[in-house]
Amino acid sequence: MIALLQRVTAASVVVDGEQIAAIEQGLLVLVAVHRDDEEKDIARLAERILSYRVFPDAADRMNHSVEDAGHDLLLVPQFTLAADTRKGTRASFTHAASPELGEDYFNRLVGICRERLKTVESGRFGANMQVKLINDGPVTFWLES
Repeated sequence: MIALLQRVTAASVVVDGEQIAAIEQGLLVLVAVHRDDEEKDIARLAERILSYRVFPDAADRMNHSVEDAGHDLLLVPQFTLAADTRKGTRASFTHAASPELGEDYFNRLVGICRERLKTVESGRFGANMQVKLINDGPVTFWLES
């Protein structure tokens, strides 16, 4: 599984002109599932997202996680992160999970995060989403399970 973490001061998701999710300060995380991912990868990625230190401490060093800081989390499914872009000018999605597996793993990831954080919002799997964000820093990290 892949997670692209972006520290934000605000983020939201719009589907068909309707805002379906919004957060204030926290993390916007774009999530992709590989076809070879296993169930253990869901818990591992959740742990990494929740504990990755990206928020500043009193000395302005990135020493606090989203969980430590009590900030918000917005998870957005984005299968294109699983694309193979090594050759040519068109991405191959043969490494991405099937839509059924991708949706199941994404929803389970959201569920784990909701058990540990007060505010966890999510995008809609398979929808055409417009994602708005104010990247803070900018601070962006690529994580894999």
